[in-house]
Amino acid sequence: MEDSMNDKVEQLVDYIMKKCLWQFHSRSWDREKQNEGILTKTMQILCEEPVEKETPADRCYWVDAVCLADGFKSRYPWLAAMDQAEIKLLMQALKERIDYLTITGSLNAELTDPRY
Repeated sequence: MEDSMNDKVEQLVDYIMKKCLWQFHSRSWDREKQNEGILTKTMQILCEEPVEKETPADRCYWVDAVCLADGFKSRYPWLAAMDQAEIKLLMQALKERIDYLTITGSLNAELTDPRY
């Protein structure tokens, strides 16, 4: 039986939550930038598209994205059966879910503390 898109997103979320430390930045704007940077670059790697590595931040996100893409490909064989359009939809849904879990739905008061 084929996993639904939501099931696939939750499998990728589970991997990130268990294996990645980058999700724990202490400010919401840091989390927004890193989620966008890492997940966009991961999508580009999975779709075999060029990845921007011009700035130090780009290179930092790229390194995390390479590790994430490798982990996804080795653990989730269903990714290989997806075309680029499906991967892009999957990664957009993943980003939305990660943003919710780590930013907008987070109960961590540090994220919005103006003195921090």
